[in-house]
Amino acid sequence: MLPWHQYLMGILYVLAGVNHFRKPKLYERIMPPYIPAQSTLVLLSGVAEMILGFMIMNKNTQEEAAWGIIVMLIVFIPVHIYMLQNKKAAMKLPKWLLILRLPLQFGLMYWAYLYT
Repeated sequence: MLPWHQYLMGILYVLAGVNHFRKPKLYERIMPPYIPAQSTLVLLSGVAEMILGFMIMNKNTQEEAAWGIIVMLIVFIPVHIYMLQNKKAAMKLPKWLLILRLPLQFGLMYWAYLYT
């Protein structure tokens, strides 16, 4: 049996992935303009989040999922930086919250690393 916090992580990623399909325009708006095929990448990243979320909840695939989550979070860092730089992408979120999201990414990476 896996610890409850590992299931929590998995469920959070599955739900986040589903949200990419529910509100794709929201995710397209926060992507830097130099990233091509934004709508496709939004959907692919949603699929990746869901797959990794399910994988982290399985003892046989948790290590691969953890490394996949870490890589995915690294890839998402430019989005967080872009949100700090662009008022439209910031979605009216306070600056302090946008700044806090960057170290939160590293906290999420550490959380995933616990399952390697």
